[in-house]
Amino acid sequence: MQLVQIVKSLTHALSHTQIRGIAAAIAAISAVGLSLSASLPLLALTLEARGIGTTWIGINTAFSGVASILATPVAPYLARKLGTPQSLLLCLLIAGISLPLFYLTKNFWVWFPLRLLFHGAATAAFILSEFWINALAPPKQRGFLMGIYATVLSLGFASGPLILTFAGTSGALPFVLASAGIILAALPVLVGFSAAPRIEDKSTSKIYAFLWIAPAATLAGFVFGAIEQSGISLLPLFGLKTGLTPAMATLLVSAMGAGSVIFQIPLGLLSDRMDRRHLLAYCGAFGVVGALLLIPLSSSFYGLLTLLFVWGGVIAGLYTVGLTHLGARFTGADLASANAAFVLMYSLGQLVGPTTTGIALSAWGSAGLPLIFAGFLGAYVIICLIRSTRLGAAS
Repeated sequence: MQLVQIVKSLTHALSHTQIRGIAAAIAAISAVGLSLSASLPLLALTLEARGIGTTWIGINTAFSGVASILATPVAPYLARKLGTPQSLLLCLLIAGISLPLFYLTKNFWVWFPLRLLFHGAATAAFILSEFWINALAPPKQRGFLMGIYATVLSLGFASGPLILTFAGTSGALPFVLASAGIILAALPVLVGFSAAPRIEDKSTSKIYAFLWIAPAATLAGFVFGAIEQSGISLLPLFGLKTGLTPAMATLLVSAMGAGSVIFQIPLGLLSDRMDRRHLLAYCGAFGVVGALLLIPLSSSFYGLLTLLFVWGGVIAGLYTVGLTHLGARFTGADLASANAAFVLMYSLGQLVGPTTTGIALSAWGSAGLPLIFAGFLGAYVIICLIRSTRLGAAS
């Protein structure tokens, strides 16, 4: 009943143009997420089928993180020069065209610049879409809207591998279908074209400055990126080291992903009713406790599934609430740059997280993954507490 009232208040707070614009941005980036989640395993499997060693596959895959880092300052610049919808359409076109080139190109070394093109364009599309949604969201329902966005995006990522189930992992068909999904994402952008936010002026700060201006929000992106990527890649290895079968170990990732889908709207609603800095710290603190509980619960398969479901959902709130916090603090070009800083930190986390977690698993066994996760989250909570103390002293 309360959810119905929230939806009604949201429709009253937004004009038809704003609703069309927000829906268009969410639909577009969710389509990109679906195709992206299909393309990542597809590219790795294609390289393996062509006889490329796992080390080089890993190095080539890491270039997606490099592409994301390089793309972050480009997205706000494009939005200011060309306009938000025009820039988003350009990024979708580049990503959609470059994806089939991976299949057509037999020279492995050409895959490196292709990674820069494809993943750079996809990253810029995420920055532009999240800026679009954040800029149009009404202040009192911003968390709720970002929760809807995160939920739909998570569903898109979870559904992407179904493309490979249908089309297989060999031949041109899976590349064509994934590419078509990205290009078709242009349709909702065209529908909401006139509702996109405009950027008239330059940002008052450089992208990297937002790491100091809004550390609780931007570092939330880093921590979540590190844990999400490590969880997807290494939770099955953690499961194997605790004695689970391969089939059971892969379900740990599914439990974590399911929680991230279910918890985002409730956390978004909660962020509309309390200080978001405090909520981010609470999510981090819960994450520390949950990560450490993975060690004693490692002997219970169903205990692990239940914990990872709740823990994964709360940790994913770092992404949702972090973005919401940025939207509440900044507008215009500053918001676009802040979103870019957030995605930059998320991308860095994706690079750092699996590396450190993999080393910890090798050195400390199954306890390595929980301890590294607790370390990331504990450091984040300390930074949030220091930030809150300084803000309190300033007031």
